Amino acid sequence: MSRPATSATSTAATPAQLWTRARGAALVIALVLIGGIALATVRSTDSHGALDPRSADPKGSRAVAELLRSHGVTVTLATTLDEAASATGSGSGSGSTLLVATPDLLTHTQQSALLGATRNSGGRTVLVGAGRSSLPILAPAVTSATSIPVENRTPDCTLTAATRAGSAELGGERYVTDPAGPADTCYPADGLPTLVRLPGPGTTDTVLIGSPDILHNDRLDQQGNASLALQLLGSRPHLVWYLPSLTDASATADTPDDDTTGNFLALIPSGWLWGTLQLAIAAVLAAIWRARRLGPLVTERLPVALRASEATEGRARLYRKANARDRAASVLRGATRTRLAPLLGVPAQAAHSSDHLLPALSARLPETTADPRTLLFGPAPADDTALIRLADQLDALEREVRTS
Repeated sequence: MSRPATSATSTAATPAQLWTRARGAALVIALVLIGGIALATVRSTDSHGALDPRSADPKGSRAVAELLRSHGVTVTLATTLDEAASATGSGSGSGSTLLVATPDLLTHTQQSALLGATRNSGGRTVLVGAGRSSLPILAPAVTSATSIPVENRTPDCTLTAATRAGSAELGGERYVTDPAGPADTCYPADGLPTLVRLPGPGTTDTVLIGSPDILHNDRLDQQGNASLALQLLGSRPHLVWYLPSLTDASATADTPDDDTTGNFLALIPSGWLWGTLQLAIAAVLAAIWRARRLGPLVTERLPVALRASEATEGRARLYRKANARDRAASVLRGATRTRLAPLLGVPAQAAHSSDHLLPALSARLPETTADPRTLLFGPAPADDTALIRLADQLDALEREVRTS
């Protein structure tokens, strides 16, 4: 009797299944790309960045630069340390005002060179947002404290520029000064100033501004921001607006120190660091959420009826993939013994015992040509051909018992 042909069943995923699995990740990637392109498009319309005296965007400083020019102050933009030092030295009389937009971007070598160029220049140095990376060299008598949000604050000091301007929007970095020192401390936040003036030799002085908001285009017309900015930056006839750049050749001349990682992290905006931390926390929470869904197994009805032939074929494919001929032969023999036992009058608990099953089988089929012991309790097949032969012989033995 010929065996029925089995239909080949492919286990490869179809294109529809692949799309169903990948569409979520594809959607996320598409949203990220669209967001990046949109952000790049919006930013491409701005030729300059924050605190740039040429920029007319909300965070730029073109408005205050134009106001200074209208009051007779010459504004010179410098993007390298050499340009800043040269332009500062070109001032005459009472010197020049040097505004350093982001002093924390300067390396230690650059900070030392900048301090040497302005120490006895007779001018004013304005440091915007100076923190722990720049204060030890540029303003060693001052240390930074925890930053604070920008708010409308009152001067609470005797500095002429502050008293004339009145309340202004300050915050950001807060500073700790020596109470016995000659510093002017203004616009306090929780007891610590956000604006400090440090007098130097002669007419030289240094001004620390905790945040750049009073110089931004979108904040200049609020409170006394414009008045305070004009008085701090327009006290000399010449203003050098220094925008430190990571492409400045002088930045590569700094000797690497032991805190290389800290210096690198200092160059990364704090928003990126906080964003990375939030993403990491979100990833951990998502992993915990997904892990909680993998609870204990429960029994439920299958949504469709699964044919026995498909289940048998699937299990056979797994055995073949793992080369588990011994396991497959054991399953075939065990199933045959289980079916033969009730036909031979052998109890179910003795179906897998050769001492009980083989005598009953010999009594039922005294003239059979098959070797029941080898078929039902023999060794594992050596190859796939022997396994198929074993399956055929077991089927033939079972049919012979049923027809006897």
